[in-house]
This record gives sequence, structure tokens and C-alpha cells, in this order.
Amino acid sequence: MAYQNSIPFYEKYWYKHNYKRVTDSLLLILLLSLLGYRVISINNYSLFPWFVAFLCESWFTFSWFLTLTTQWSPAVTKTYPHRLLQSVEELPPVDLFVTTADPELEPPIITVNTVLSLLALDYPPHKLACYVSDDGCSPRTFYALQEASQFAKFWVPFCKKYHVQVRAPFRYFSDKPEEVFGANNTPEFKQEWLQMKDMYDNLSSKIELDSSIISNPCNGDFAVFSNTERTNHPSIIQVIWENKEHIADGLPHLIYISREKRPKQPHHYKAGAMNVLTRVSGLITNAPFMLNVDCDMIVNNPKIVHHALSILLDHKGEKEVAFVQFPQKFYATLKDDPFGNQMTILAKYLAAGIGGLQGPFYGGTNCFHRRKVIYGLSPENIEKDKFSGNSISEEELKQKFGTSKEIMKSVACTLEGRTYSYNDINISNVVDVASQVAGCAYEYGTGWGKQMAWIYGSVTEDVLTGLTIHKKGWRSEFCMPSPIGFTGFAPGGGPNSMAQQKRWATGLLEMFFCKHCPIISTLFHKLTLRQCLAYMWIINHWGLMSVFEVCYACLLAYCIITNSNFLPQDLGICIPAAFLVIYKIYTASEYLAEGLSIRAWWNNQRMSRITPMNAGFCAFLSVLLKLFRISETVFDITKKDLPSAKDVGDDKDAGRYTFDESVVFLPGTTILLVQLTAMVIKLLGFQPPVATQSGKHGCGLGLSVRAWWNNQRMSRITPMNAGFCAFLSFLLKFLRISETVFDITKKELPSAGDVVDDKDVGRYTFDESLVFLPGTTILLLQLTIMVIKLLGLQPPLATQSGNGRELGEIF
Repeated sequence: MAYQNSIPFYEKYWYKHNYKRVTDSLLLILLLSLLGYRVISINNYSLFPWFVAFLCESWFTFSWFLTLTTQWSPAVTKTYPHRLLQSVEELPPVDLFVTTADPELEPPIITVNTVLSLLALDYPPHKLACYVSDDGCSPRTFYALQEASQFAKFWVPFCKKYHVQVRAPFRYFSDKPEEVFGANNTPEFKQEWLQMKDMYDNLSSKIELDSSIISNPCNGDFAVFSNTERTNHPSIIQVIWENKEHIADGLPHLIYISREKRPKQPHHYKAGAMNVLTRVSGLITNAPFMLNVDCDMIVNNPKIVHHALSILLDHKGEKEVAFVQFPQKFYATLKDDPFGNQMTILAKYLAAGIGGLQGPFYGGTNCFHRRKVIYGLSPENIEKDKFSGNSISEEELKQKFGTSKEIMKSVACTLEGRTYSYNDINISNVVDVASQVAGCAYEYGTGWGKQMAWIYGSVTEDVLTGLTIHKKGWRSEFCMPSPIGFTGFAPGGGPNSMAQQKRWATGLLEMFFCKHCPIISTLFHKLTLRQCLAYMWIINHWGLMSVFEVCYACLLAYCIITNSNFLPQDLGICIPAAFLVIYKIYTASEYLAEGLSIRAWWNNQRMSRITPMNAGFCAFLSVLLKLFRISETVFDITKKDLPSAKDVGDDKDAGRYTFDESVVFLPGTTILLVQLTAMVIKLLGFQPPVATQSGKHGCGLGLSVRAWWNNQRMSRITPMNAGFCAFLSFLLKFLRISETVFDITKKELPSAGDVVDDKDVGRYTFDESLVFLPGTTILLLQLTIMVIKLLGLQPPLATQSGNGRELGEIF
């Protein structure tokens, strides 16, 4: 379906960010200098701490190299939809996929808002078909979609009449009326706006209030849900709305799909659901392009289809671009990003960086696919014109796509570049066949999930599928129109955010240890070297680096407990100090340049340590157990909550004190307790003595600093122990209970040798005196309080007028 035109429908611009390049290169040089220092000073350290430090710092250097090469040549893409409309006589059909899996974790009202925003796209409705995959087999979701289809008859014309931008009712009606009426102040608009708001409020109430009734279906359209369980039910395909007359100003098709599930039958999570959607839509509408979105990603720009097709239908993009990825942006975000999951800076520089390579990763949502690429077509097949319905035998089609003749026919049409005409589309005639191809046994012995379509073997099926497409030689493109294409709601609360991060890390590590590994794809397929390094960056960022960060954090506690050292000595300490200062200033400047606050920067810096040590390390252990065939990885569905209508941006405590029974925080908590234990051992002087050789210093921070610290430390220890004991002795004397005692100070003749450099002399001398009892008691009491604070065991504090502030808020 190439449209020969000398005017491109989109353009790509590469640009240089010299300041970023220089700073990234300087940081890489400092890391390499640190490794060089480690090598030349190996004799000044114990072997084990030196080896662990060198190994971890080598990996950190490699990680920074991956960051450098991924972001070295950024590019942006600009689309020209008006050129597309001027050059194309008839726009192609597009199938819309929405996936949901659990009505409790993903409430139906969220799915309804996403579907309504898709039905109201600025695109010929008879060219669209919306398929909703419900992996939870929930009558509540089906009922919500039925009610939404009735509301859509009024909502879609309203949006197109008044050129509404955000066409998800929840987002649209969350704006204050005075703000809406300020843009359009006509009486007709006010009246219709109030009517639509009342209708949406009624829709929301019906979906929420009737859920208990619908949960036990028995008749009518809900009879198909009788005797069904979430993991044990037949295929259910229901046509909620059909545009039978193919009216240009009507509504798109709306079809509900719940694929068959049986106990002990693999269903391959979201990848399996996407493959069922592909087969069912191939039988019904067989559009050459497919858009898939998660149930919580609403349309923010009604012209997204035109922007995507500007790339996919371009005379160059037709031959090279497999899919168009829109970035994930979030609405109703928490102020200062307390959980570090909005990824504003990361998305900005990563998107531009990989946009200048072979193209962005497939993100699992907000993505337009070319159907023939999903069916396994490669760029070579287009150039040589060998992969067509005429050149592939029926036996090959059956082996790869299954035994359904209707599927083989639709696949042949797609590979030949033909689309269904309106007369070919009769939904009621193919529902029975569609139910068969949605069965859990249909894929046995075929290429679904192995050779083509959404690939199985990873809980991040999106990145793995994108990798298999890239390794065939295809490119992909980012599309970032103004306004942005889609918006969603970031997970709220620590456990939800960590569950999502753990799933990403698990899937990426599974991808690294499978046959589709980026390194193998580069050596034996057509994945470019720098695209391979980009894939390695994302695998390392979420998965591999967590192991080295945990080891590095434990190394500090180990050295304190064993009285050894791993920090550079003397002037060598300047290397990591310079790296730390430059890196922190550099990253803080990026946040300030984007209009974000220093607190947002600090929150992301904090979470960049918490996330890998908890979610990343748990994911590593999960994959390790899978490799040893001890257990399988699990697809954790991220809980989605519809945010309140009010602005939650200023609610700094939203989700902050939410906990559950998940053990995802166990690694980080363990490391914290180990380091606190090491600090106690250090403060109490319980470290073993270390025999140092000439010229080997303990810390490398300078004797003057150590002398200052020793005096500061003793200025606290002395009054809390000796001073307080003296006060008690005087008190007992004053009360005539006992008399004070004159303690004679023991004097010893020092050895003939020079003991000036013996930093451990007298440190481990103890007797039966109780002089240290007060200080030790206070220390243990404060450690107990810290543990209570960290574990959240404090009772809630009721503050008046909401003005109460805790100490933690100050920092």
C-alpha cells in the first residue's frame, strides 16, 4: 500500500547536544580513571574488597558507556498529516485493541473511558473497529461496555461537533465548568455540556452500583457468563455494536472478546491475548494497521491515527518502518514524583537517543503496528516481492498460522496487500469461527508466539516482540505530536510501583537469557550494533545492574565490620568525589531545565537506588529460579485506580504510606539493617584490629579530618557516659546513699617502638566498669526508634487543619 509521492509525509531531524556529550564523556573518563587507580594500587588493599570493588565499578563503567552510546545521536520526528490527506484518496482501515485482565485491579470505568476516547477519534468511523480483550472474563466489564456503547451515541457527536481534545469523559469533565465555558460561552454549548455531564454521571453510577447484580449473570446477554471462572471458561465473543450500514458519521464496531482458558493450559499472559485479538480481528475486519493500548491509556490527541499513518504510509516508511510508538505520558501526577515512576527526564533523553538509532522499543501500549509485519514479513520480502499469498503454499500457511481456512485466507490477503471491502465484512457470519481461533488449543504446533506475532517467553512481551521485529531489519519511529497522543495514570503507592518495576526487570532479564538475546540478534541477524547496545542498556538499567549495586552496598558494611577498606586513598579519593559532584550537578540541571523542582530530582535519585535494590534484585532472583527450573515467573498486573476529579498534584502523601504483604522491599530493608549494624559495631569499637603495613592508611581521608572527627565523637561520648555517671555518683552522695570514690588512672610505660601510627592502640581495652552503660542504652533506644519509623509502626497522628508537618517532610 505504498503511496508514491515526492513530498514526504514525515521528516526526521538529528541534532547534536554538545554539552551533554562533553559531560557524559567526562564522567566516563573519571570512571575509567577510577579503574586505572584500582589496578595500580592493588597492593594497598585486601584482595576480597579490592576485587569486589573493581568488579562492581567495572560494570558501572560499562553501564555508563551504554548510556553514552544510546543517547549520543538524538533525533526527533515531525509528521505532516495534511500532506497525507492531500495525497491519499482513501484512508486505510485501522483495528483498535484494548486489553484488560482483572476487574478488581483494573476497574471497568477505566476501560470504558479508554474505549470512549478511541470511538471518538477524528477518523472515518466505518474505517475503525474496536476490540476489547477481557482476560478476566468479567460480566462487569461486558456490562460496562454495553452501557458505554449507548452513551457513545451521544458522546462521539458531541466531541466532534465542539472539537473536544481530550475525549475521555472522566478527564474532560474533571475541568472546572468556568474553564470550559471560557473557551465556548454559547448557550447551546452550555446546555449540551450539562446534559453530557449528567449522562456520564449516570453511566458511572450504573457501572458502579449494578456491579453486584451483574456479578451473578443468569439470562439475556449475560447467560454466556454462567458457570464460568476466570481461569476456566470457553471463548466468548460478543458484538456490542456493529456499524452494519458502514455509515461515515456513525460509530465504529465494538467487539468484546474473552479468550478460552483452561486449568494447566498455558495462556501466555498479555502476549497470548494480543495474538487472539490479531486472529479474531483478522477474520472480521483484517485492517492493515493495528493500534494497541492498555485499558488506562486514553487518547489525548484525536488525530493520532493521521500522525501515525503519516509515517507508515510514507513512501520510505512503507518499506522500512514496522511500528510507530507514541510515548507514555501521565496525567494527575503526584507532585515532585515521590515514587520516581513518571520518568520524565529518562523518557525525554532515551526517546530522542534511540530515535536516532534503529528506532524505539515497543512499549506494549500506544503503538501502531503493520499487520503484515506481525505476520512475520521482513523488509527483504517487500524488496524481492517473494512473500505473497501466491508464493507461499497452503501447507506453509497451515503450519505457521493454524488449520483455520478463514485465517489462512485473511493472512494471504494481508501479505498480498489487499484489504477487505465492506461487502466482505459480515461479523455475525464469522463469530463462530472466531470463537474457535480464540481457543487455547488453536496455537499448538503453529508459529504463533514463536516465529511471529507477539512472542512468548517473557513477561515483558512488548520489548521482546519489538526486538524480534528489529532483528529482521525493520525500523521503528517515535511519534510525538502536539498535543501528545496518549496519557495515562502512573501507579500510585510504593507496592504498585515496585510491582510494575519488578515485572519489567523480570521480563527484560528473561529476554537476555533466551535465544532472542540482543547480542545473538546482532551476531546472527540484522539488529544493528548500537541498537543492540540500546537494548543492553534497558536490560542492564532494570535488571543486571541491580546485582552489582547490591554487592557494592554490602561491600561498605563488610569493610566497616572487618575494619578493612575499599575507598581510594590519599588523592585517589578525588576521583569518585569529582564524579559524584559532577554527576549530581549535571542531573539536577536537567531537572531544572525541564521546569522540575530540586525535590523531584532528589526523589528520582532516591528511587534510582531503592528500585534496583528491591524490585530489580527480586526480579533477578525470580529469573535465577526459572533458569534452574525451580519455579516460573509470574505476570503481576499493576493495580490501576481512577484518580479523583480534584487535582492530586499537591497531595504529597498520596500513596506514600501504602504497604501490603509483598516481599519486594525485603532486599533493601536487609541491606539497610546490615549497614546500621555495621555502624553500631563501628561506633562501639567492636571491629577487629588490623595489622597495617608501612604506608597503608585506613581511610585515605587525611589525618586532620580523622582527628577532628575523633574529637567530635568523644565530645558526645564523654558527657553521656563519664559525665552522667559522675552526676549519678554525686546524686547518691547528696542523698547520703553512698560516697564518691577517687579512681586512680592507670599509667603504663609505652613500648620503645613508634606507636604514633597505631590507630588501634588501647581501642579494644574493656573492664568491668559500667561507665559506658548510659551511652550504650541511649544508642540502642535510638536504633529501636529508627526501626519503628522505617517499618511504619508508628500510630497515626491527627493534625488540626491539615497543617501538621513531620520531620521527614523537611528533608
